[in-house]
Amino acid sequence: MNEQLADLLETLPAYLGGHMLLSVSALVAALAVSLPLGIAASRRPKLAEAILAVAGVIQTVPSLALLGLMVLVLGGLIGFWPAFLALVLYSVLPIVANTVIGIRGVDPALTEAARGLGMSDSQMLWRVELPLAAPVILGGVRSATVLAVGTATLATPVGGQSLGNYIFEGLSTLNHTATVFGCVMAALLAVVLDQLVRLLEVAARRRSRPLATVAASVLALVTVGGLVQPALAWADRGERVVIVGAPFTEQYVLTRAMACRLEAHSFRPDLRDGMSYGIMLEGLRHNQADCGVLYTGDVWTLLMKPRGFTTQQRDYGAVKDFLEREYGVVCLGKFGFEDAYRRAIKPKKDGWNPASSADLKQLQANLGRPLRIGGDTMFFGRDEWRDLKARYLPGVPVETAAMDQTLMYDAVAGGQLDVIVAYTSDGRVPYYGLQLLDDPHKVFPPYDAILVASPAAARRPGLQEALQPLIGWVDLETMQRANQWVDVEKRSPRKAAADLLKQLELRRQPAPGK
Repeated sequence: MNEQLADLLETLPAYLGGHMLLSVSALVAALAVSLPLGIAASRRPKLAEAILAVAGVIQTVPSLALLGLMVLVLGGLIGFWPAFLALVLYSVLPIVANTVIGIRGVDPALTEAARGLGMSDSQMLWRVELPLAAPVILGGVRSATVLAVGTATLATPVGGQSLGNYIFEGLSTLNHTATVFGCVMAALLAVVLDQLVRLLEVAARRRSRPLATVAASVLALVTVGGLVQPALAWADRGERVVIVGAPFTEQYVLTRAMACRLEAHSFRPDLRDGMSYGIMLEGLRHNQADCGVLYTGDVWTLLMKPRGFTTQQRDYGAVKDFLEREYGVVCLGKFGFEDAYRRAIKPKKDGWNPASSADLKQLQANLGRPLRIGGDTMFFGRDEWRDLKARYLPGVPVETAAMDQTLMYDAVAGGQLDVIVAYTSDGRVPYYGLQLLDDPHKVFPPYDAILVASPAAARRPGLQEALQPLIGWVDLETMQRANQWVDVEKRSPRKAAADLLKQLELRRQPAPGK
């Protein structure tokens, strides 16, 4: 627990700073956009209906979908900008709506008196309407603040740095300490910013300039304090290397091992974990990311979509050529292990156990009920599942359970599932004593782990040399053990990566007497 907490506190300035930068900048931009829109809409009812309808439609778009869409809209940009734009769009509605309500709620007698005094429309707006509507407008800003801080935790899949990194990593590795820590820190940040804006709202209602000054000063101090780390990181961009990774244990370990190697060669690693393959590739393709880990089977199945496959070496060559030709992404080499899909069962101590996927039909017949099969959340929508059913389960009744991959190993070990589609490099396969079934019909292509770099990063002096010791040295048993350290023994991914590098260094040393 102490080791985990120390790791969390070490990364807190970066993640909190990234969260503050996203939230505050998005709120400022949303206010700059929403206030003029709200003022214009308050004078034109039809315009108000149109603006509020559009803003309302944006609010109905799921957050992750909007973030992914922003990556495409911005031409493959990852990190801050797609998350910033999504947060601005989400924050517009409450500010615009409250601006319209606040201005329309001003007592008509006061506006008539202002006109009687000879005020122009502009003078009436700034001296009468906006000051009187300020408490209601600030109420909208409060709602937008809580919304922005909460939604910023979802910036992780598009490469944004936020407190959501703790949550995604914790959920992927069943590290409940990290998950709770991220949730608590995000909640505290939302409460602090909300209460400071509330003080401004109270000051506006009371017409209290001293209270407004205090609230604004504290808000500025908190904002500046939170932005110190992002400012320092921006100033030190020279040798930064952006490492991207997907949201599961193996990727967290490998990306941190890559970070250690790069740091030892005077690079400054910038980890962007928890991303989807599509967005990772877009980032690498457009030189927004520098390096990461992919799997040949994912490229083969999801992007190339060929009919069948040949040998492992030919598939790797085909994947390498495809990535360089279509994306400009350079394959630096294979790590040395394969993280493939394989059916797995918990062997029974007495009775018959299948040895091959071809025996699944007999297994179902012995059970006398539908075969319960579990897989990750994406598997049952892939071509491989359709091929598996056609080859091994024709006419066999099955019940599928799509679940987070962190849960399916416990489910099959506990008898809640009969078979799972496991990952061969997962440390829980040997830990739970699961038996991997053979694949005689070769339903699945090879899934070699490969180290890839963006076009620009592949040309950077010293980068390939720094990562070279990882290529070809990480075998399946070593990767299983490293994953087991995190998933079973609850070491941090950073500690597991350091131990993995120590093992690789010992293996490379020559035997005594040579």
